[in-house]
Amino acid sequence: MRTAVSLKALPAIIVLAVLAYLPYVPIEVPGLLPGRVNGPGSLQLLATCLVIAGIALSYDVIFGRTGLLSFGHALFVAAGSYLLTISLSNWALPLPVAILVSLGVTTLLALVVGGIAFVVVTLLVRSRAGHAMAAVRENEARAAVLGFDTYRVKLLAIVVGAVLGGLGGIVHALVLGGSNPHVTTTEFTLALLIMVVLGGAGSMWGALLGGFLYHYADARLVELSGAGFLDALPDVVQQVLSEPLFILGLFFIIIVYFAPAGLTGLGGRLIRRGRAT
Repeated sequence: MRTAVSLKALPAIIVLAVLAYLPYVPIEVPGLLPGRVNGPGSLQLLATCLVIAGIALSYDVIFGRTGLLSFGHALFVAAGSYLLTISLSNWALPLPVAILVSLGVTTLLALVVGGIAFVVVTLLVRSRAGHAMAAVRENEARAAVLGFDTYRVKLLAIVVGAVLGGLGGIVHALVLGGSNPHVTTTEFTLALLIMVVLGGAGSMWGALLGGFLYHYADARLVELSGAGFLDALPDVVQQVLSEPLFILGLFFIIIVYFAPAGLTGLGGRLIRRGRAT
């Protein structure tokens, strides 16, 4: 039993060890990173990718685990980020106190929003339309028959995901040295949804992988779209490469079409196929 647990924890240990060693790697990886690996630009990019991966994991708690489609997750991320910035700049609180204040208010906000969602869902499900929805959602009905309080499970998912999102917003502000207005937009929430689906909804490694790769590709494509070497390419190619969102959207469509379970699901399928042969 202990051996099985150790083997499951091995990938996480390896990843953490590699990340801890990166600041001591002076080599350059042309095209992949902006400069040497331990340079400030590369470390900033990797750190931001990791933070976004963590925020994507917080969204996966809501969407990937319980199937709730939230379009307001950016609210909790922004709350954590801006509360930290305000606590440090306007209220002049020490960093540990500012973090506690930000987490406390974000948790309260999550409970209020989650509580409102709980009431709305309860009223909806008890209505005639709600009964029709329950009939469609077979899995939820089965869970209710087994004795699970599905409403409380959903409320718990919203609160846990929101608190983790707020924590991600705090770390995001610390890494960037301030708050970014982009984390307040619905576009950011939709990007989180794409990250989770891209990596594999309901999978911890899927959300992390999807969040990391999406933000990395977005940042690098934006940088490459302004590079001078595009001038030598045909106009059609220039137009395509100068639109990072178009490339990301096309990549997303390909992944969803050929790997509905995401990148982790595709990887697992390839591993099983290799073992079978």
